[in-house]
Amino acid sequence: MSRFLNLLRSWLVMVSVIAVGNTVQSFRDHSFLSEKLYTGTPDYVNGLQARTFGIWTLLSSIIRCACAIDIQNRTLYHITLWTFFLALGHFLSEAFIYKTAALTIGVMAPLFVAGKFFYCGHADWVPMYGRATGSEWSEAEEEELNVRILNFIYNSYII
Repeated sequence: MSRFLNLLRSWLVMVSVIAVGNTVQSFRDHSFLSEKLYTGTPDYVNGLQARTFGIWTLLSSIIRCACAIDIQNRTLYHITLWTFFLALGHFLSEAFIYKTAALTIGVMAPLFVAGKFFYCGHADWVPMYGRATGSEWSEAEEEELNVRILNFIYNSYII
Protein backbone atom coordinates (compact mmCIF):
# COMPACT_ATOMS: atom_id res chain seq x y z
CA MET A 1 0.00 0.00 0.00
CA SER A 2 1.35 3.43 -0.90
CA ARG A 3 2.52 5.93 1.65
CA PHE A 4 -0.24 8.30 0.56
CA LEU A 5 -2.97 5.72 1.18
CA ASN A 6 -1.63 5.15 4.69
CA LEU A 7 -1.70 8.90 5.28
CA LEU A 8 -5.20 9.08 3.81
CA ARG A 9 -6.38 6.29 6.10
CA SER A 10 -5.04 8.10 9.16
CA TRP A 11 -6.61 11.34 8.02
CA LEU A 12 -9.99 9.66 7.48
CA VAL A 13 -9.91 8.27 11.03
CA MET A 14 -9.06 11.72 12.39
CA VAL A 15 -11.90 13.34 10.44
CA SER A 16 -14.25 10.59 11.67
CA VAL A 17 -13.34 11.16 15.31
CA ILE A 18 -13.88 14.91 14.93
CA ALA A 19 -17.25 14.21 13.30
CA VAL A 20 -18.30 12.04 16.26
CA GLY A 21 -17.45 14.98 18.51
CA ASN A 22 -19.63 17.25 16.36
CA THR A 23 -22.42 14.67 16.59
CA VAL A 24 -22.27 14.64 20.38
CA GLN A 25 -22.23 18.44 20.40
CA SER A 26 -25.30 18.56 18.13
CA PHE A 27 -27.25 16.30 20.48
CA ARG A 28 -26.14 18.06 23.65
CA ASP A 29 -26.84 21.68 22.72
CA HIS A 30 -28.30 22.91 19.45
CA SER A 31 -26.84 26.38 20.00
CA PHE A 32 -23.53 24.86 18.82
CA LEU A 33 -24.85 24.94 15.26
CA SER A 34 -26.18 28.50 15.46
CA GLU A 35 -22.92 29.78 17.00
CA LYS A 36 -20.45 27.92 14.76
CA LEU A 37 -22.13 27.04 11.46
CA TYR A 38 -25.44 28.68 10.71
CA THR A 39 -24.54 32.17 11.90
CA GLY A 40 -26.41 33.87 9.04
CA THR A 41 -29.82 32.92 10.44
CA PRO A 42 -29.32 31.41 13.89
CA ASP A 43 -33.06 31.55 14.62
CA TYR A 44 -33.59 28.76 12.04
CA VAL A 45 -31.62 26.32 14.18
CA ASN A 46 -33.69 24.23 16.57
CA GLY A 47 -33.27 20.94 18.40
CA LEU A 48 -34.78 18.83 15.61
CA GLN A 49 -32.52 20.34 12.97
CA ALA A 50 -29.48 19.89 15.24
CA ARG A 51 -30.26 16.22 15.86
CA THR A 52 -30.81 15.62 12.12
CA PHE A 53 -27.46 17.27 11.43
CA GLY A 54 -25.93 15.10 14.15
CA ILE A 55 -27.26 11.87 12.62
CA TRP A 56 -26.06 12.92 9.15
CA THR A 57 -22.62 13.71 10.59
CA LEU A 58 -22.52 10.38 12.46
CA LEU A 59 -23.44 8.44 9.32
CA SER A 60 -20.71 10.22 7.35
CA SER A 61 -18.26 9.48 10.15
CA ILE A 62 -19.09 5.76 10.11
CA ILE A 63 -18.71 5.56 6.32
CA ARG A 64 -15.36 7.40 6.43
CA CYS A 65 -14.05 5.22 9.24
CA ALA A 66 -15.10 2.07 7.37
CA CYS A 67 -13.25 3.37 4.31
CA ALA A 68 -10.14 3.94 6.41
CA ILE A 69 -10.31 0.32 7.52
CA ASP A 70 -10.92 -1.09 4.02
CA ILE A 71 -9.50 1.56 1.70
CA GLN A 72 -8.96 -0.96 -1.11
CA ASN A 73 -12.75 -1.46 -1.43
CA ARG A 74 -13.52 0.67 -4.47
CA THR A 75 -17.28 0.88 -3.82
CA LEU A 76 -16.77 2.02 -0.23
CA TYR A 77 -14.10 4.45 -1.41
CA HIS A 78 -16.53 6.02 -3.90
CA ILE A 79 -19.28 6.22 -1.28
CA THR A 80 -16.79 8.03 0.97
CA LEU A 81 -16.03 10.45 -1.87
CA TRP A 82 -19.76 11.09 -2.11
CA THR A 83 -19.99 11.91 1.63
CA PHE A 84 -17.41 14.64 1.11
CA PHE A 85 -19.08 15.83 -2.10
CA LEU A 86 -22.44 16.10 -0.32
CA ALA A 87 -20.87 17.97 2.59
CA LEU A 88 -19.18 20.34 0.17
CA GLY A 89 -22.47 20.93 -1.66
CA HIS A 90 -24.38 21.41 1.58
CA PHE A 91 -22.04 23.99 3.06
CA LEU A 92 -21.61 25.86 -0.24
CA SER A 93 -25.37 26.05 -0.74
CA GLU A 94 -25.96 27.18 2.86
CA ALA A 95 -23.31 29.90 2.46
CA PHE A 96 -24.05 31.17 -1.04
CA ILE A 97 -27.61 30.19 -1.97
CA TYR A 98 -29.61 30.17 1.26
CA LYS A 99 -27.35 32.63 3.13
CA THR A 100 -27.85 30.76 6.41
CA ALA A 101 -24.12 30.28 6.99
CA ALA A 102 -21.54 33.04 6.88
CA LEU A 103 -18.01 32.18 5.80
CA THR A 104 -16.65 31.75 9.32
CA ILE A 105 -14.08 29.19 10.46
CA GLY A 106 -16.98 26.87 11.35
CA VAL A 107 -18.02 26.75 7.69
CA MET A 108 -14.61 27.13 6.09
CA ALA A 109 -13.16 24.11 7.94
CA PRO A 110 -15.69 21.59 6.55
CA LEU A 111 -15.38 23.17 3.10
CA PHE A 112 -11.61 22.82 3.25
CA VAL A 113 -11.75 19.22 4.51
CA ALA A 114 -14.36 18.14 1.95
CA GLY A 115 -12.63 19.92 -0.90
CA LYS A 116 -9.23 18.50 0.01
CA PHE A 117 -10.46 14.91 0.18
CA PHE A 118 -12.49 15.27 -2.97
CA TYR A 119 -9.42 16.56 -4.80
CA CYS A 120 -6.76 14.31 -3.26
CA GLY A 121 -8.92 11.25 -2.74
CA HIS A 122 -10.13 11.26 -6.31
CA ALA A 123 -6.63 11.82 -7.65
CA ASP A 124 -5.17 8.91 -5.70
CA TRP A 125 -7.70 6.38 -6.95
CA VAL A 126 -6.39 6.73 -10.51
CA PRO A 127 -3.37 4.41 -10.07
CA MET A 128 -5.42 1.92 -8.05
CA TYR A 129 -8.16 1.93 -10.68
CA GLY A 130 -5.59 1.48 -13.45
CA ARG A 131 -4.26 -1.67 -11.80
CA ALA A 132 -7.77 -2.99 -11.20
CA THR A 133 -8.67 -2.72 -14.89
CA GLY A 134 -5.44 -4.30 -16.07
CA SER A 135 -3.73 -1.10 -17.23
CA GLU A 136 -0.08 -1.05 -16.35
CA TRP A 137 1.17 1.76 -14.11
CA SER A 138 4.83 1.83 -13.36
CA GLU A 139 5.87 2.23 -9.76
CA ALA A 140 7.69 5.42 -10.77
CA GLU A 141 4.44 6.93 -12.13
CA GLU A 142 2.53 5.95 -9.01
CA GLU A 143 5.27 7.31 -6.74
CA GLU A 144 5.38 10.57 -8.72
CA LEU A 145 1.62 10.99 -8.29
CA ASN A 146 1.84 10.23 -4.56
CA VAL A 147 4.69 12.72 -4.09
CA ARG A 148 2.72 15.44 -5.90
CA ILE A 149 -0.34 14.80 -3.73
CA LEU A 150 1.70 14.71 -0.51
CA ASN A 151 3.37 18.01 -1.50
CA PHE A 152 -0.04 19.52 -2.18
CA ILE A 153 -1.31 18.43 1.25
CA TYR A 154 1.83 19.63 2.99
CA ASN A 155 1.84 23.01 1.24
CA SER A 156 -1.86 23.64 1.87
CA TYR A 157 -1.40 23.06 5.63
CA ILE A 158 1.66 25.32 5.78
CA ILE A 159 -0.04 28.27 4.08
